[in-house]
Amino acid sequence: MSVPYRYYDVRRVSGEVTQIDVDNGRVEQAGSSFFDKAVIRVLGDKGWGVLSVSGEDAEFEQIPDSFLNEAYNASMVTTIHIPIQKTPTTLHPVPAMKENPADVSLDEKVSILLDMYKATEGPDIVSRRINYIEKDETVFFSDCFGHSYTYHLCRCGFSVLAVASRGGIVQMGYERDHTISGLNIRHRQDLAQDAADRARKLLDAKPAKGGIMRAVLDPELAGVFAHEAVGHASEGDLIKEGSSILKGKINERIGSPLLTIVDDPSQPEFGFCPVDDEGSETKRTEIIRNGILKAYLHSKETLASVGNGDAGHCRGMPGVEPIVRMSNTFIENGDSSYDEIISECKSGILLKGSRGGQVDPGRGMFQFNAEYGFLIENGELTTMVRDVSLSGEILQTLHTISLIGNDLALHPGYCGKGGQTVPVTDGSPHLMLENAVVGGCEID
Repeated sequence: MSVPYRYYDVRRVSGEVTQIDVDNGRVEQAGSSFFDKAVIRVLGDKGWGVLSVSGEDAEFEQIPDSFLNEAYNASMVTTIHIPIQKTPTTLHPVPAMKENPADVSLDEKVSILLDMYKATEGPDIVSRRINYIEKDETVFFSDCFGHSYTYHLCRCGFSVLAVASRGGIVQMGYERDHTISGLNIRHRQDLAQDAADRARKLLDAKPAKGGIMRAVLDPELAGVFAHEAVGHASEGDLIKEGSSILKGKINERIGSPLLTIVDDPSQPEFGFCPVDDEGSETKRTEIIRNGILKAYLHSKETLASVGNGDAGHCRGMPGVEPIVRMSNTFIENGDSSYDEIISECKSGILLKGSRGGQVDPGRGMFQFNAEYGFLIENGELTTMVRDVSLSGEILQTLHTISLIGNDLALHPGYCGKGGQTVPVTDGSPHLMLENAVVGGCEID
């Protein structure tokens, strides 16, 4: 390269995306598209210069000097000095697939999904939809330090939505499953039927009453809480910007001593990263250990600027500059059984599933909508309820965790940030909150 630089890397991602949409019995979409994109980053005297190009143009074995020069010239715009940290790099092996989706024809995949669709029919069901997506990627990476790697990874999954209606009341049931272990749509009619059954049952569920009470969170909702309320707040770029309530709290107790929250991109779940998108080794990072904040999630840049944590958490969509992201984020198992938690709750509510919500990591506030719930009376589940939510202050809520179960379950999905969407997994055992702020249709 004919101009000075402190660092550069290039990441090329090529592959194929297959999508199938079945909407009310009609195949709205069934096809594949190809992509080949590259992004080149150069760290100049001060900051970054980033250039996105066609993967074919990148000539991975020998990056054209013209591209490096163009990225370097872009870096001269900034006047702020950006440090970066050299990090170890290694490539974790990609787990073998049980059945390669590439070996199954598009017509057969459509046929399987139509069989799943049939399992959602029944009284009061007025709308049904099934989506399938498959992303088959080959990733190439190299940097100025001589590190390089290549790996191939296929992710696929589906979602089922069933809508029920009766007497002006409309409810929905939703199920999904995504994986890196191969085709996962065979013999899944039971999951599709679960979505329809839940939609029908919610028609008869009572609207929840809000108030301050004990709340038991199921693994899906508790996992969403760990991801949204704690995971995002621990991301190094938000710490650097001062947009997180966790800034400056390393080695402080911020939650119950029962609580340990981990992000592990090396774990072979849907958020698995053999190596991160700037060449750093991926490994288990304990964000919170026994209620004490231990680490932030970092890129090379935020590790150098903020410290206190691990790199290996930088991810980006094909052709786009990577940013600090979560991967597989979960609350570790505790000692209590599910039955013990329900019994100990005595009076309160069990919240199940997630229908989204919002979180402000800077102000430390959150609000999540559960899919449904059950009242807990005298230590037993009783009435099914709907239209229920959980809200509060992140740090205050972390301190109210009084029991954590031993039944950790993980749920795959996608996370959006900075205009980019990446695959993730989150999860938790059942856990119990004291004095939770539960929202409903009326307040006691």
